Amino acid sequence: MDFNGKVAVITGAGNGIGRQTALAFAARGAKVVVVDRDAPAAERTAGTIQQQGGEARAQPADVTKSAEVQAYVKAALEAYGRIDCFFNNAGIEGKVKPLAEYDEAVFDQVIGVNVKGVFLGLRHVLPVMLTQKAGAIVNTASVAGLVGTPGISAYVASKHAVIGLTKTAAGEVARAGVRVNAICPGPIDTRMIHSLEAQINPADPASVARRYQSTLPLGRYGTPEEIANVVLFLCSDLASNITGAQYVIDGGRTAIGGAVTSLQRTD
Repeated sequence: MDFNGKVAVITGAGNGIGRQTALAFAARGAKVVVVDRDAPAAERTAGTIQQQGGEARAQPADVTKSAEVQAYVKAALEAYGRIDCFFNNAGIEGKVKPLAEYDEAVFDQVIGVNVKGVFLGLRHVLPVMLTQKAGAIVNTASVAGLVGTPGISAYVASKHAVIGLTKTAAGEVARAGVRVNAICPGPIDTRMIHSLEAQINPADPASVARRYQSTLPLGRYGTPEEIANVVLFLCSDLASNITGAQYVIDGGRTAIGGAVTSLQRTD
């Protein structure tokens, strides 16, 4: 997977999966535009890439705002002239609450970042790739986009929507040489899963982690590096016949049956 001469734009790249994927692209020769609403986090990722001999620039952006999405696209083009790979990754988890009690403002926030943010990324990056007649996009969905999970209704709804956007976009642009796929991670060892653990049992989040991991066939959370490997594969020429797909990376969770009932408050 050689990305020398390629340009990768990654949202949510300040931390977690986005950061690791940015580092992985850079290690394989890509020039990387690091996008995150947390400007210091974006700078840290870009700085790490530069310290390791790679080329990167940080671009702070709120992915729910069209002008700021257009700004990160413009920044990539001004710096590097094209966009070959786009990891449309930024997302938030929202709150753990039953649907009958879910706060409307939180629901709107989750949909704004996870659905509108993905839509706006597609809306403003696709024209660049269509002009180039080449490009690969990976959207971050989730196993929550494939099955229901009690307690996180907004997140589940948003990730189902990401898969729908992925399939629609893929069908529209395939003949133009642009591929669009989605990844569906299960629980990954990042801030997000630890936030959910703390919401479920504030007094003992570690017990939630143990219980949840014990239900997974592999017996552990995935790592950001494992997700990054799949993203790079889907953006590489090795995946030239893959578009409109969703790749499950969940340690076997969905293979053994749907919803995880442990994502419910215990207090």
